[in-house]
Amino acid sequence: MKDSGCTEFLQWSLPRLRLRWEGFRKVKKQVCRRVNRRIGELGLSGYNAYREHLDINPDEWHAIDSLYAVTISRFYRDRKVFDALRDRVLPQLAKRVIDEGENELRCWSAGCSSGEEPYTLQIIWKICVGPMLSRKISLRIVATDVNEGSLKRAMMGCYRPGTLRDIPEDLRDSFMPFGDMFLIRQPFRENIEFLRQDIRRSLPDGTFHLILCRNLVFTYFDEGLQRETFERILGKLGPGGLLGIGGHEALPEGLAGIRKFDDMRAIYQKEMVVKDKAAGPRKKMARKGKRTDLKD
Repeated sequence: MKDSGCTEFLQWSLPRLRLRWEGFRKVKKQVCRRVNRRIGELGLSGYNAYREHLDINPDEWHAIDSLYAVTISRFYRDRKVFDALRDRVLPQLAKRVIDEGENELRCWSAGCSSGEEPYTLQIIWKICVGPMLSRKISLRIVATDVNEGSLKRAMMGCYRPGTLRDIPEDLRDSFMPFGDMFLIRQPFRENIEFLRQDIRRSLPDGTFHLILCRNLVFTYFDEGLQRETFERILGKLGPGGLLGIGGHEALPEGLAGIRKFDDMRAIYQKEMVVKDKAAGPRKKMARKGKRTDLKD
């Protein structure tokens, strides 16, 4: 089937699922392969026939929605973002947790795909951050994704060499050879819980110090759905908590309750509520050069 036919089909169908064509341009081939396979499974002649099929069988939209779940991922994706997480974000959050007398730093990896992101977090925590702390605390990660197949691969923790190409050399001992694949070592599997969830419909329990929502909501959802999902994500961040997005993503304009964290790329901080006896509760932001949510 012609590539132009798939483009037209995506431009027609994506808005009906509150998804945006602009986010799918670079992954069009992956999505088109799935759509073509589905058309073949149904014994249809092409895209026009599939459109007619969708009109007659509205339940098929559930199937096509699953076809549009992008599964591209790798370890240490967006090197500058992960460098910032390793060198500044995680150490500062850990200091805050210790100062507040807590025993764990809680993170949610939303749209975790095959587990590369949460495993990367646990690797840099155990190798780079944890040993430098004044007191031992745990990094506990909840990792969610809508794709059942991706989650099964994540729990296996076995990866092709290409997915490791961005990870720094000093972190590569986190893996052991396994045939022509690489297996994540047991210590870096600890304190990670994988859950099947669709971020549009359900969120994990509790609140988090750090939420990574990268290359998902703010790439593939339309602006209205981005704003709705952002509000729900914000509710899962504790006061002063941090939100990380993709290095090439941007939040919609005019969002309340959050700002750039110390001018760091792709990292945002939820505003804190400070109680003022005279004026009542008021909002206080972390200012550039001074982090009001972190103790010295």
